[in-house]
Amino acid sequence: EVQLVESGGGLVQAGGSLRLSCAASGFTFDDYVIGWFRQAPGKEREGVSCISSSDGAIYYADSVKGRFTTSSDNAKNTVFLQMNSLKPEDTAVYYCVADPRRCSWSLAYDYWGQGTQVTVSS
Repeated sequence: EVQLVESGGGLVQAGGSLRLSCAASGFTFDDYVIGWFRQAPGKEREGVSCISSSDGAIYYADSVKGRFTTSSDNAKNTVFLQMNSLKPEDTAVYYCVADPRRCSWSLAYDYWGQGTQVTVSS
């Protein structure tokens, strides 16, 4: 059974940092791309970042470039999202996603975690 378990969300002041983790199990980690999506209140889900272990490619949404960094620990089947210089508009539920195909900003990922809340106060 595929499982994606996010952790690390919370409440932080604007300008602060948080580090999200996504622990993956139930599939061959290196054969999947792992991404992060988020959904703010009243808005559609949007892609944040994606990492492809097979070729080392990492992609970021324009809204987070230069502030967020995605990395992976393949030995622990875990992907991280380091979020710096957080803004109130980053407030959202953040989801870890996985798919055996390639990184994409579409919502067509096979597997989704349960989400973790990130709240940035002004």
